[in-house]
Amino acid sequence: MAGLWARYNALLEAQPLLTKALTSLTGFTAGDILAQSFIEPGDKPYDVMRTIRLGSFGFLLHGTTGHYFYGMLDSKLPGTAPLTVATKVAIDQTIWNPIFGLMFFGYLNVMEGKSFDTYVNKIKADLKTAVMGSWAVWVPAHTINFAFVPPSQRLLYINTIQIGYNVFLSFLGNKEVDGYEKEL
Repeated sequence: MAGLWARYNALLEAQPLLTKALTSLTGFTAGDILAQSFIEPGDKPYDVMRTIRLGSFGFLLHGTTGHYFYGMLDSKLPGTAPLTVATKVAIDQTIWNPIFGLMFFGYLNVMEGKSFDTYVNKIKADLKTAVMGSWAVWVPAHTINFAFVPPSQRLLYINTIQIGYNVFLSFLGNKEVDGYEKEL
């Protein structure tokens, strides 16, 4: 295990963006597999394309934007003083969290070939739930993150927690909006 940890850290040092993107790919893929295996009704067939969409979101958007956002946050607000940690958590949850939700629902909408109107209706129906639902997980998680986790390890820590949170996101992201039929 120590060897694997050393290899991960070496890759993180050599190629931080790629490493974080691959870490997010893993987290989002695992979260969707868990959601489809244990949350979705048993008679619903496994949707491989859904897992690919979620994993590719992790790779293309979550890992990359997280790398830059958390890097910027750490550069503008260095340190682990309680006020600094609280400020980082507040920025993450009031600014980044809604932006993340817009990206998440938008990416799924585009990858599923749905209309802009469907995206707007999804945002109206589920963005508030996603943002407020995340507070229960991410306020305490990011308090620990910003206070104790080294900046280079933040996305790994986030993705470890994200696996469980992605079960919720996967379910919410693939839930049909009431009153709108599924588009082909």
